[in-house]
Amino acid sequence: MPEPELPLAPHLHPRVVPWRHAFAWYEEAMRLFKFAPFAFVGLAFVTVAADLLLKSAPGVLAFMGEIFTPLIACALLYASAAADRRIAPSPRLLLRVFHAGGSAIAAVVGASLVAFAAQEIAAWWIADADPFVVESMSKLSVPTILGIYTIGMLAALPVTFVPMLVLFERASLREAFVASGVAFAQNTMPLVTYGAASLVLLVFALLTAGIGLALALPLWVASSYAAWKDVFGVRDAPGF
Repeated sequence: MPEPELPLAPHLHPRVVPWRHAFAWYEEAMRLFKFAPFAFVGLAFVTVAADLLLKSAPGVLAFMGEIFTPLIACALLYASAAADRRIAPSPRLLLRVFHAGGSAIAAVVGASLVAFAAQEIAAWWIADADPFVVESMSKLSVPTILGIYTIGMLAALPVTFVPMLVLFERASLREAFVASGVAFAQNTMPLVTYGAASLVLLVFALLTAGIGLALALPLWVASSYAAWKDVFGVRDAPGF
């Protein structure tokens, strides 16, 4: 059943926060994760499995992974909002994003493609590798992969808040990208610090042969949820 239409919430005007808040976002993410660790790990496993399955497919199906994986990952965003309200996350959250409307879905995918495009160019330029091919990326060294994802992360920082703005605030695609861009311009240092902390988690995931993604992915998403609440002065996720 489609989600009921809700009036646009007023949280579209970011505020400036100290750079040290970046660490508080991860502290909040850990609090949310600890509320329902098995649910978060389960949703992360489905997200990673779907990504690997699609990327191992031939031709255009590999590109579909860049469309569907960020949508599936939204379940972790909804799980963060649920845990924030002391509600146990449900597997049904995997489907919730598909009821958010075409504009919201396009915004989530578009924000994800910003990072992927940067990673695609970086992988080709640095290592002549193709991110669409799992085997191609798996042959790269950890420093090379880290460099590629660092470029993708930096490119994605201005659109960090787009998914929360369209899914929880019911903002339009244009409103979400503009508000997220303004938030980045006003909070560049906190977000760059946050990105650096995220890269530490990426190193952990790489050094554990990807197993660490079961922890890293939920913390990445939950920390972005915490960052959105802090920067936009949100108490509870509207519309959840």
